[in-house]
Amino acid sequence: MSKKDLKEYLQQLNKKQLQEQITDLYTRFKDVKEFYDFAFNPQENKLLEECKFKISKEYFPVSGRKAKMRRSVAQKFIRHFKKLGVEPNLIADVMLYQIEIAITYTSEKYIKQEAFYKSMLKSFAEAVTYINENAIRNDFNDRLIRIADDVAEQNWIGWRGFEKLIK
Repeated sequence: MSKKDLKEYLQQLNKKQLQEQITDLYTRFKDVKEFYDFAFNPQENKLLEECKFKISKEYFPVSGRKAKMRRSVAQKFIRHFKKLGVEPNLIADVMLYQIEIAITYTSEKYIKQEAFYKSMLKSFAEAVTYINENAIRNDFNDRLIRIADDVAEQNWIGWRGFEKLIK
């Protein structure tokens, strides 16, 4: 069904039928429920805290287990936040937090895998692009510079790529 067909169908429904359809969607589909829950009660700070806690657990597990350092955990949150329509500043904050927590981890423990550094550079490139596209560079410029300086100081593989991205 195309968007045009959907609009035509919805125009044929009366208010009560529309309410029933939306209520049914809300009950059946988790994504619809999350969307409406967020739309009417956007607890962005709570979401952000939960997100940062889970990302930090990837590098500093509470249970003393081995760190998993999965970039995918943060990426999943970022995609989810974009779907919900979370404010761009908060999404950018999460994007940079992921890299900052990785920098904190590598300041304590050296990582040999080149793939780790490549994925962090990719995350940084995505963050810079997102920040520039949303015209919020002034809000995050200091953090971007600090990240580039930190990876250079730690001599990360590909650290020059970070510097090139912020110029």
